[in-house]
Amino acid sequence: MEFSPSVFLLSFASILLLVGGGLLFRSLLKFFATERRPQNFPLPPGTMGWPYMGETFQLYSQDPNVFFASKRQRYGSIFKTHILGCPCVMISSPEAAKFVLVTKSHLFKPTFPASKERMLGKEAIFFHQGAYHMKLRKLVLRAFTPEAIRNIVPDIQSIAKDSLLSWEGRLINTFQEMKSYTFNVALLSIFGKDEVLYREDLKRCYYILEKGYNSMPINLPGTLFNKSMKARKELAQILAKILSTRRQTKLDHNDLLGSFMGDKEGLTDDQIADNIIGVIFAARDTTASVLTWILKYLGENPSVLQAVTEEQEAIMRSGEKGDEEKLLNWADTKKMPITSRVIQETLRVASILSFTFREAVEDVEYEDPEKFDPSRFEVAPKPNTFMPFGNGTHSCPGNELAKLEILVLLHHLTTKYRWSIVGANTGIQYGPFALPQNGLPIILSNKPR
Repeated sequence: MEFSPSVFLLSFASILLLVGGGLLFRSLLKFFATERRPQNFPLPPGTMGWPYMGETFQLYSQDPNVFFASKRQRYGSIFKTHILGCPCVMISSPEAAKFVLVTKSHLFKPTFPASKERMLGKEAIFFHQGAYHMKLRKLVLRAFTPEAIRNIVPDIQSIAKDSLLSWEGRLINTFQEMKSYTFNVALLSIFGKDEVLYREDLKRCYYILEKGYNSMPINLPGTLFNKSMKARKELAQILAKILSTRRQTKLDHNDLLGSFMGDKEGLTDDQIADNIIGVIFAARDTTASVLTWILKYLGENPSVLQAVTEEQEAIMRSGEKGDEEKLLNWADTKKMPITSRVIQETLRVASILSFTFREAVEDVEYEDPEKFDPSRFEVAPKPNTFMPFGNGTHSCPGNELAKLEILVLLHHLTTKYRWSIVGANTGIQYGPFALPQNGLPIILSNKPR
């Protein structure tokens, strides 16, 4: 079998090993790499699964850690497999991870399966390195710096309040509703206040597109991939109209689209469209998943919820003037240490992404690592042992925005509402995101005044 000359970094898995009566929490970077090889170089051991389908179903139908651990136990730290139409080699040792990410990083480029690349767009930042990647990263960071996003706190607050009001008094699927919230915040960060003009059309197309992200690249009528590619084409047409309208108005905008459209940047319309879709992809499901897990963990840990609520109520009281409601500002979000530790602990305990960029360069020992305990972050973790947003040139440029929208929603949620989890099923589903079963059904109600 001849491998195509591409490399793609996909997965992080956490393995718990019993050592001397304690638990050793080892974070193992997993990545798949395909490369053209000389005839006399043997492939590592492993299995390729079914023709074309490979072992995609085995990976996506269960906890990815189970798949990785079973393979590693059987074949060792380097093995071959076949995922989403791509023959791959998986490496799961810190030494190999360092070789790929640091020592010989120039020989590897980040990418995704061909199906996802076609849906997001080949010019998206995820699929590049070098000068073009650095240029795009600079433009994204320019729009997502603390100085830039502090000005949209009132707008994020408005989206959060409207979202919570719409959930009030009814049974909701937490994950699906959080996806709507994070989608709207993503549009705000991209298009500024103009986002309300395009929200429904963009939402309709994007929701169809995302259903095919992890589908097999079979472009036949009726398949998920085919439907997604049609939606992708319509999405590009909507974005082209938005670009045309902006050029006609000739107004300056401080949002991400304005950063992409800067006269000196020289990006083509296709490059802008691919990166807008890429940012929506990166900003939506991940943050929604974090919020869903936070509600689950707070609901299961009353003392932690009480501490967060007291912290948020203190902030609310600090600005009360009669009956006037306190409006959050940027400075307020920096006075939430307990809530911030809850976010950190959620990122540690929950597998927010089955596939993401994370590396631990040394073993990290935790007491009772599966227990939800935000207090463990009262002392900052050692460098390179906790990197939920990645590290280096490919770290997440939107992490400040993600933390901001989480903090804003939690402020209004904990100070004005209470919620109850519906159903006794506390399991986890994978599709491929690790999520509370059924998206965490809850009923939200107003707190008595």
